[in-house]
Amino acid sequence: MQTSYHSAQLTLDLVGVFVFALSGGLVAVKKGFDLFGVLVLAVAAALGGGILRDVLIGDVPPVGISDWRLLTAAGLGGLVTFVHHPGVERISRFVRVLDAMGLAAFAVAGSLKAVTLGVEPIASVLVGVTTAVGGGVIRDLLAGQVPEVLRRELYALPAMLGSIVVVVAGELGPLSDWVLWGSVALVFGLRILAVRLDLNAPRPLRTGGDPR
Repeated sequence: MQTSYHSAQLTLDLVGVFVFALSGGLVAVKKGFDLFGVLVLAVAAALGGGILRDVLIGDVPPVGISDWRLLTAAGLGGLVTFVHHPGVERISRFVRVLDAMGLAAFAVAGSLKAVTLGVEPIASVLVGVTTAVGGGVIRDLLAGQVPEVLRRELYALPAMLGSIVVVVAGELGPLSDWVLWGSVALVFGLRILAVRLDLNAPRPLRTGGDPR
């Protein structure tokens, strides 16, 4: 069944914004931030990727600062984590799951928007990946830690695969709901699998010499 691009785009954006706001809020709680800090980190994580996406494809002003629904979802996610956060020892696990959900939703949302605006296929994939990882990178930098995409299990690769599926399907014909949500499930499943099995991209071989 062919999907309504506008409806799918809004749904994916809302899902991605809310879960990334939760993850940003949880990281802020773990760092001991106050209410303002929690809200700032939640909003930055939630809207950062979408703002980068829209700037890259020339859709300005970005919906992240012009659509009240996305702003509300981001603020609500921050408030929810401030009031109802789990114990600190459980936060890292929750952040990983929420991060995987946000990664999946934004990878598909980013590539979908690029495709519908006529962006070239390779650029559409890169836009999807940037949308997916952008919020998490901003969150981690503001929290004073190395971004998840640079230090943990496979992160950008699942987002890239999901974006490729959307872009290729868009090149072959009208996108359908099952393609979009199947791609979300693919990215989420691969990310969770990477976390569970500790799957990592290749790293430089260790040597006994001076690392400098």
